[in-house]
Amino acid sequence: MLIDTHCHLDDPTLLASLPEILAAARGAGVVKYIVPGVAPEGWDGIARLAEEWDGVCPAFGLHPMFAGLYDEILLTRLRSFAGRAVAIGEIGLDYLAEVPRERQQAAFRGQLRLAVEAGLPVMIHCRRAFQDLLAILREEHVQRVGGVMHAFSGSPEVARECIGLGLYISVAGTVTYRNAVRPLEVVREIPLEHLLLETDAPDMTPEPHRGRGNEPAFLVEIARKVAETKGVTVEEVTAATTRNAVRLFRLS
Repeated sequence: MLIDTHCHLDDPTLLASLPEILAAARGAGVVKYIVPGVAPEGWDGIARLAEEWDGVCPAFGLHPMFAGLYDEILLTRLRSFAGRAVAIGEIGLDYLAEVPRERQQAAFRGQLRLAVEAGLPVMIHCRRAFQDLLAILREEHVQRVGGVMHAFSGSPEVARECIGLGLYISVAGTVTYRNAVRPLEVVREIPLEHLLLETDAPDMTPEPHRGRGNEPAFLVEIARKVAETKGVTVEEVTAATTRNAVRLFRLS
């Protein structure tokens, strides 16, 4: 049994053929899917998906690319979704985005505080902002709720700092790329008890499926690459990462 801890099943490219996509995922052994929100207009749709499809677990958040929308009214609306969520996310910092850093940081802090208030883990996006992100995580006491560094792109050293704050490190399709270096270093150096698996579908398609849209069934390729890199069996990777996901998101 595998759990895709980050996939955007609400994306129109996946919604158009969702029954077939989820059937293929189940055939590959993927039985649960954490679906994060990125903007408020998508939250209702994710909530409906969780009601309509077995195994779909909703999360709600404001992605840093949309942090310009953040205000107290939005935070109040997000709070109303928290009771249905397994996590607050996808939240974080993205210094390649056009939104000013100060706006991103304010939105990140507000959502972290909501997560701590609600007792929910966080799903964190980070690009080119690790030092600021780590400082904010410490100041907002993320260790009280834990969370996951989604599609982690940092170094093993940064990964260890995140783990020290109670966060898991999520491995995505980049580990399968022919030019992968840093993602494989992270996989080699970080113990299985701190790793999760994700597709980030429909993006970040792993080998050998690159060139087409990503989907949860392809999570098995990531599990195989992690097993190969660590010199363990796929069954060991599956058991450990599923156990980690169940613990973090309090899944049945």
